[in-house]
Amino acid sequence: MKKTAKLNKKPSAGVSFECRGRFLLNQNTTMDFNSYKVKKSRRVVAVVVAAAVTGILSALVADTLKVITEHYEEAFLENLQRNRYLIFIIPLIGLTTIHLLRYFLFHNKANKGIKEVLDTINKNAHTLPAYKIPSHYFNGLLTVIFGGSTGIEVSTVVSTAAIGALSSRKVSYLRKYRTDLVCAGLAAGVTALFNAPVAGFLFAFEVFTRRKSKLHTAAVVTAVLSSYLITRFFFYKQVFHFSVTNWRTEALPYMVLLGVLAGLNSVYLTKCVLFCKKFFGSLQNDYARIIGGSLLISTMIFFVPNLYGEGYDGIKHVFQHADAPSLAIILPMLAVLLLKPVATSVTLGAGGDGGVFAPSLFIGAFLGLIVCVVLNHFFGLGLIPVNFVLIGMAAVLSGSIHAPFTSIFLVCALADNYVLFIPIVVASLVSKWVAAAIFPYSVYTYQAKHASGALAQVASAPRSRP
Repeated sequence: MKKTAKLNKKPSAGVSFECRGRFLLNQNTTMDFNSYKVKKSRRVVAVVVAAAVTGILSALVADTLKVITEHYEEAFLENLQRNRYLIFIIPLIGLTTIHLLRYFLFHNKANKGIKEVLDTINKNAHTLPAYKIPSHYFNGLLTVIFGGSTGIEVSTVVSTAAIGALSSRKVSYLRKYRTDLVCAGLAAGVTALFNAPVAGFLFAFEVFTRRKSKLHTAAVVTAVLSSYLITRFFFYKQVFHFSVTNWRTEALPYMVLLGVLAGLNSVYLTKCVLFCKKFFGSLQNDYARIIGGSLLISTMIFFVPNLYGEGYDGIKHVFQHADAPSLAIILPMLAVLLLKPVATSVTLGAGGDGGVFAPSLFIGAFLGLIVCVVLNHFFGLGLIPVNFVLIGMAAVLSGSIHAPFTSIFLVCALADNYVLFIPIVVASLVSKWVAAAIFPYSVYTYQAKHASGALAQVASAPRSRP
């Protein structure tokens, strides 16, 4: 009976309170976990929406810059055909206007191109304030239409990256996703410029950051798709018109040769840009930098008109020659091949806004046709010129920016087919390997280890203002 009474005895108050406490603790933990999941879901949605808005705005910036630049560049070229001597004042007007805008409107801070984006991503620096959007937009436009031998690609990339950085500052909890939105913006910019969504995605991955998080990928993909749709339906225009039908396996060794030569030309371009930036950066007088740079640009364009602007018009001429190439075009093309890196480097060193994207495509087109014509003339190989032009474009770009997969899909998008996919892959990888073996930096990643002190002194030195 005693045992039965003990068994039927109610649990003590302490035990009851302990069970109730455990239940409440578990309930609170579940509620906290559910609350965390809700907050996380909301933030994911917010990042994706911000990426979509960034993609749309980036497409509008890139596409309008592309259309306006193309219109005014053609207008200036028409005027130059009527009076060639205008070239001796046009670049001077452009560089002077850029300097004045920078001094009075854009905080008197020089644009550093892709380096600004890399510092924002890799060093957590605040180098992409909102004014960088109009700064790069207008400086890139003025550089190209007034004859600067570069392209609007880098100006577009930095502007659209600044859009991504701006969107991350608008909502407090989006600040931790700044890198994701910056990459979303720049990927959307490249997508809009070339109508190449895969190339835009890969450019963000190869050059800037190799994050593998699902949210980062979702943000970049969302921005790329938004940009692609805006461009495709409202601004689409085929840059080049040509037909690629086939390629022969026996031509592959010569495409490897083209890749090697492309790697060498990429290093030549990179070295020229770095040398000219260092040289012009050492000039403490802005009069000397602007006047000297514009005079050099004008002289080169006067004798080699294809050096004017971003050079897409020159690439179209290359495709025209590709239909019936002859040995007579070799010397003029060699002159273009040697002078284009110099003209681009002087443009950037003298204060122009741009990069090596368009010059690399330009150099690659000329290099590809030269290699094809020489091999066909002296060895009777029967190679297809248009194939070598396209492969050369991808190969030089790959060696210049050290991003072979971006180059592959970008040129395939320009060709609007993937017939040459395998030879483009081979030549691009060979070019990148050769360029990296000779000089392990691109223009974007180079850091002057022994010149930082000298550059700081130059930056702090007083300058006379034009």
